[in-house]
Amino acid sequence: MTKYEKQIYEIVNSSQSHLTAEQVFSELKKVYPAVSQATVYNNLNKLYGAGRIRRVSVEGSPDRYDRTVKHDHLVCRRCGRLTDVCLEDLTDSLKRQLGGEFFSYDLKIFYICPECREKEAQNPARQQ
Repeated sequence: MTKYEKQIYEIVNSSQSHLTAEQVFSELKKVYPAVSQATVYNNLNKLYGAGRIRRVSVEGSPDRYDRTVKHDHLVCRRCGRLTDVCLEDLTDSLKRQLGGEFFSYDLKIFYICPECREKEAQNPARQQ
């Protein structure tokens, strides 16, 4: 593992949020000021391809990167906030339904977060 790859892996796995490539780049520059964005993107892709980090894609938002510990996500349709949620592991159920093994699954539940619901309750004219 290269020094950049190792540092990017540590940045993603120590973060409590779901970082975009830009945010990873910003954090990496603190340690390696001369690093390029291309290096960050290449190493994020390499780590994702090796299964060492997760890529979380949500339509209309930049990809975000996350640790591989089993968990699912809540996505707010209003503000785009991505939050971890631990739900029942569906692996065994999916294996039975598919008739065998599969690579992985990524469960995203789309909802309106409590903060956005509160804002809408305070200003009903903004509801869609």
